[in-house]
Amino acid sequence: MLFTAIFADARVVGSSKPLLARYWYDDQILTERLEGPSLRHPFGTDELGRDLFSRVVYGARVSVVVGFSAVTIAAFLSILVGTVSGYFGGWLDTLMQRLVDIWIAFPPLVLIVTWMSVFALRAGPERRAFWLILSLGLVIAAGSSRVVRGAVISIKNNQYVDAARTVGASDRRIIFRHIVPNILPVVIILSTVQLGAAILAEASISFLGYGIPPPFPAWGTMLSGKGILYMRAHPWLAVWPGVAIALAVYGFNMLGDALRDVLDPRLRGGR
Repeated sequence: MLFTAIFADARVVGSSKPLLARYWYDDQILTERLEGPSLRHPFGTDELGRDLFSRVVYGARVSVVVGFSAVTIAAFLSILVGTVSGYFGGWLDTLMQRLVDIWIAFPPLVLIVTWMSVFALRAGPERRAFWLILSLGLVIAAGSSRVVRGAVISIKNNQYVDAARTVGASDRRIIFRHIVPNILPVVIILSTVQLGAAILAEASISFLGYGIPPPFPAWGTMLSGKGILYMRAHPWLAVWPGVAIALAVYGFNMLGDALRDVLDPRLRGGR
């Protein structure tokens, strides 16, 4: 998926010419509307004569950009909230965890749709992408901060942290030299697993009409609207974007499991 997103066209070498995709995602051939899969169009064409294979390939780029950006924001926020809450404890921990409880209490999909309706409903593609990424990152960070907090509480009670505190190390030094490096494997595993969830959430939001607007080929947008309207007579309009979403989510979930096997000390010891 990453390879497909990067090499959908030749922008990596300064050209916008399609590379893996056979056509530009918005090229229309009106004489070839709603054609079935063929050698010329492996996935068929849509109601505007656009090559569905090319649109699915370019859709990988949209999903990768949104997914990775949202997970990066979530990782930063979860490290910040989880580390401060878990390391300092006391009333600060109690206050921050109650705020996280409120944060988690809102249904994620309803929260994202509300934000998109308020801030980006009539905005252009760039602004809608920004608010979609930001809202996804904020929603994902809530649950992740709890996991990070638990890891921080476990690490701060180790003897090497006590030794650092005994020789006069400041809290900032302990956090950045001993706490954060040791929770990074947990954050990496979480982020990889959450990539699948972020891609699925982006597809859901696009399906509801609040994602990146047409003609940009988001997989969820391809499933909604015309995909539903023509699905019985031309099922490929819904099948191929659905397969792409399923494979992307499955692939990132498997990647997260593999990284956990590699980075988790307990699993390494078991082998």
